[in-house]
Amino acid sequence: MKKFIAEIIGTCVLVTLGCGTAMLVGCDAASGGGYILTALAFGLVIVGMAYCVGNISGCHINPAVSLGVLISGGMSVKDFFMYIIAQCIGAFAGSGILAAIFGLGGVVDKTGGFGANGLAGVNENAIAGLIVEVVLTFVFVLTILGVTSKKAGHGSFGGLVIGLTLTLVHILGIGLTGTSVNPARSIAPAVFAAINGNGAPLASLWVFIVGPFVGAALAAVVYKFLEKE
Repeated sequence: MKKFIAEIIGTCVLVTLGCGTAMLVGCDAASGGGYILTALAFGLVIVGMAYCVGNISGCHINPAVSLGVLISGGMSVKDFFMYIIAQCIGAFAGSGILAAIFGLGGVVDKTGGFGANGLAGVNENAIAGLIVEVVLTFVFVLTILGVTSKKAGHGSFGGLVIGLTLTLVHILGIGLTGTSVNPARSIAPAVFAAINGNGAPLASLWVFIVGPFVGAALAAVVYKFLEKE
């Protein structure tokens, strides 16, 4: 039970601080400041949570990462589904916290949708967005599998490497899709945005569920092939 609680906490922190930063500073690629701050926020959360709950649950805090670990043989099917439930609970809790802060505090949400992902950066083209999410998730999950492999020997630096990689994929992806690479992180903000009258993120939500899962599955298959002696 403790590892599921750890996943709830980790995902809640990811959405609260990552999406919250985007909501506060905006993600306009032209100005750049909020763009970089948001990328750093998501990456630094992973660094912090990796050293906080990593020894308890592995700090997946992402259904796509859990799928990669499942395919790699690192967890059971039962735990996989329990992790996804915990991650979604955490994501909704995070969006709920943001709704309270921005609503009660009267703070302007500069994303207009709780930091939800969208296809504006790829001219509303779902296929282009899907490719972006598959590629970015592939890179992210492949890195995780490599860093956490028993053969890697990265020791205590693993969390830092993973966090920096998430920052990296955000630097490219924010201007294209907002960077999901995490279905739970995408679902909760989209639902909260719809509740608040902006249903646009729900229309493209499937891209941010399918893309990360496909990218993670490909990463797991490729890494198993590369690692096999």
